[in-house]
Amino acid sequence: MDRKRTSILTYWTIRYFIVLLIGLLLIAVISIFSLREETISNQLQTARLFAEEIADRLASKERTGEPVDNLDSLIEDRKQFIKYGADICVIVTDQEGKPVFSNPKLSEKQARERLNPEKGRQNGPALKPVTAPIVYNGSTLGQVTLLQRDNSLSFSSNEISLLAAALVSFALLGWLTIYLLSRKLSMPIRNVAQAAERISHGDYDVQLAAGVKERELNELIASFGDMAKRLKQLEHSREFMLAGLTHELKTPVTSVKGLVYAVREGVVTEREAEEFLDIALQETDRLQRMIADLLDYNALAAGVIHIKREVLDAGPLLGEIAHQWSLFQPEDAARPELAVPDHPVRVTGDALRIQQIITNLLNNSAQAGHERRSIRIRASLQIRKDGFAEITVTDNGIGIPPEERELVFQRFYRGEDKKQSIRGLGLGLTFSKLLAAGMGGNLELLTSSNEGSTFMLRLPLADYSSAATPK
Repeated sequence: MDRKRTSILTYWTIRYFIVLLIGLLLIAVISIFSLREETISNQLQTARLFAEEIADRLASKERTGEPVDNLDSLIEDRKQFIKYGADICVIVTDQEGKPVFSNPKLSEKQARERLNPEKGRQNGPALKPVTAPIVYNGSTLGQVTLLQRDNSLSFSSNEISLLAAALVSFALLGWLTIYLLSRKLSMPIRNVAQAAERISHGDYDVQLAAGVKERELNELIASFGDMAKRLKQLEHSREFMLAGLTHELKTPVTSVKGLVYAVREGVVTEREAEEFLDIALQETDRLQRMIADLLDYNALAAGVIHIKREVLDAGPLLGEIAHQWSLFQPEDAARPELAVPDHPVRVTGDALRIQQIITNLLNNSAQAGHERRSIRIRASLQIRKDGFAEITVTDNGIGIPPEERELVFQRFYRGEDKKQSIRGLGLGLTFSKLLAAGMGGNLELLTSSNEGSTFMLRLPLADYSSAATPK
């Protein structure tokens, strides 16, 4: 059974708020307990100082013999500086413990009840006593008792309200912070998810907001955008490939069908019929080569074709390839000019695959001839300083237009000139580059202009130390 999914925004904000609320409640409980103890201690200390001040005033009366100014006014004045002053009761007793003064005014019985904790608790809230002796000439003349109710030794309602408001403010501020952060995080991810859904339905024209400050999100968006562009290109290539395959394969099939039909129906006879059949055979050969190219490319791309790694002498191999290629060219066709070192150049590779690559390059050079000059093809071999040998094939043909030079190795790509004059699938250079990479080398276009083009096949040397210092 599928679980109900929630968004990142909802998931993180709710959980963060719960954790934050629990944390704040714990902090509030600990803070209230600690502050309450501290407040009670401070209030009792203040009450003790107040009681000692009254005791000092009464002791000075005994020393000077002067009457104490209105004690009630002193007590009321000091109550202004003590919180919950209305809950304070001051009782002065003599040496025998008899109440002689009280504020507020109490009867002797009431005063004794207040001074007696058991009776005081029965008649009302428990009282917290603070005492200060009245001392004169080393003798205790009496005692000042300051009583406060236990429930007054705590926070005031204003303080509790302020603490609650502070905790609620922290909770809301924390929730708002995580909400904004989660929203900022979830929006780009949600956009990427929506774009992915559009791509799954075949819509590759997705636009994602760039310039996100977070590095990871920016990399995610940039990578996803690149992926969408690549998928669009692949889809375009697939459509182009299907259209190209349909066109290129349909043309020779239609041609063969028409030629054979003409012979069978007697439209052409004798010598013309033989020419028609020869043309039909040529078309079937071309069709067979295109299908073989397609099968070879698919097999190599899937890693099915096995490429050998043998030690080969590149000079004689290049000469043999050029000779075999020339045998299948017209008599008036140009023969490749060879430039190879006198010493052996040993490379590692597959002789058959190297022949396929060089033959394809020679064919392309022959097809790139300029109408105003005779075609010339030059194949050269030399050793590089980085442990590779390079075989270059240079022609003096029409060259490759600048806008097409970066596309020549793409599969199924064919230049505009070849589309009009030469039939094929556009897999030759792509297949050759894959073969070169499979042998540990590379195939690349070095130069191209109106004066011709140069392709380079790079192959690893079998023994770099001995090949770099030929004898």
